Amino acid sequence: MALPTVLLGLDVTALYLVVPSLAADLHPSATETLWIMDAYGFLIAGFLIAMGTLGDRIGRRRMLMIGMAAFGAASIFAAFAPSALWLIVARALLGVAGATLMPSTLSLISNMFTDVRQRALAIGVWATMFALGMAAGPVVGGAMVAAFWWGAAFLVAVPVAVLVLVGAPALLPEYQSRAGRLDLPSVGLSLAAMLPIIYAIKHAAAHGIDVQALAAVLVGAASAVAFVRRQLRLSEPLLDMKLFTSRAFSAALGVLLIGLVGFGGVMFLVTQYLQLVEGLSPTAAGLWMGPPALAMLVGAIGAPLVAGRVSPGVVMSVTLVLSLAGYALLGLAGAGSTLSVVAGFAFVYLGLGVIAALGTDIVVGAAPSEKSGSAAALSETVQELGIAAGVALLGSLTTVIYRSGVEPPAGLSPSAAETYGDSLSGALLLANQLPARALDHARTAFTSGLNTAATVAGLAVAAAALACFATLRHLRPLGHTGPEAEPVACDTQERR
Repeated sequence: MALPTVLLGLDVTALYLVVPSLAADLHPSATETLWIMDAYGFLIAGFLIAMGTLGDRIGRRRMLMIGMAAFGAASIFAAFAPSALWLIVARALLGVAGATLMPSTLSLISNMFTDVRQRALAIGVWATMFALGMAAGPVVGGAMVAAFWWGAAFLVAVPVAVLVLVGAPALLPEYQSRAGRLDLPSVGLSLAAMLPIIYAIKHAAAHGIDVQALAAVLVGAASAVAFVRRQLRLSEPLLDMKLFTSRAFSAALGVLLIGLVGFGGVMFLVTQYLQLVEGLSPTAAGLWMGPPALAMLVGAIGAPLVAGRVSPGVVMSVTLVLSLAGYALLGLAGAGSTLSVVAGFAFVYLGLGVIAALGTDIVVGAAPSEKSGSAAALSETVQELGIAAGVALLGSLTTVIYRSGVEPPAGLSPSAAETYGDSLSGALLLANQLPARALDHARTAFTSGLNTAATVAGLAVAAAALACFATLRHLRPLGHTGPEAEPVACDTQERR
């Protein structure tokens, strides 16, 4: 179960350090670059609930194997994509395939570890494996680019897929709950609710708030209302809305969402800062990501152990407060601040490790075992959506600040001036045509965007820390009896 989890983490971060090489080959615009980054996470988020529920019904091991085979095939497609558009399509297919993996592994853990302490530690190890993949991603991505080409970063998934397909039938038990058929209209409504909102965010960032963006928001909101109303009417809903009656369940989801928005956007910007502003190679930038990754590993493994003595809600809120030091360091960073940026990101990573381990355990523990796939999928939905939304929102904010802060130097052709004013990566493509002062100005504008994005993310995380303490401090330490999140009653019987 660790293999697909490591792979998903690796696929999230490997591309961050591949973007500059990819951009030099495929020449994507700033908007296309964001779509290359976001298509994966948004499609995972869009399909997680459907795939988690489907896994409950056809078998969680079977769903894991189907998804692993599809993920390997889509990775080959991505590696050899001939254009930015085709790479966006490939990343979307990877997202659909990846949506089967996280809920399958997490629901299997929920079924295999019934003791509260053991389950929490197992989820901590699971989160650590995801963290290990995210830590290895920049190093692997940088090494692949240095030794081969940017597409090689995707091919790492192929041998992992083969190992999982060979090992799963022999090593993993099958779990399947006796639920009804998958409600396809609900799947369509869930996508119709999410994707227009995503489009509106991106469109507004690129073109401002206009009729098109407002129309997309209205379509998404109407679809969300229709989705919720349909779930309340169905005897076997795609998403059991009774889960949200648990205050701990809802609060943990909210903390995960806000925390991952800050992390996703900041990581996207930090990895670009190391390469585009500081001029580090992909391999060197990947190695600089090692200390933050170690902080995340410590948080993910240590948090369940500490939460055996202290309330998980208190552990999460205190760690989020500590992570604010990281956002402050990033908000004050300038050119030549590599150590400060890496140290700041280490604090952010520490907070992520803790909330990923304990927040996920709270969410999964609130659901009955026959609904564990659906609960796991919902947990992963908000996390994947948070990362992707962070890239979109904070990335778009940085782009807006960059564009407003630069002015093309005289003498450039109209197309070159547009490239320079679009993004820092575009300005660096024109390095031979620009004076040193113009490049320094572009780097300063990007760094200003990073400062602002980190400040905004820090304010959101501060609010999440307060909300976490207010709503989750009542939870007893793991393994202690007391008012923890109550499982939702369900008549469905489970069979092995």
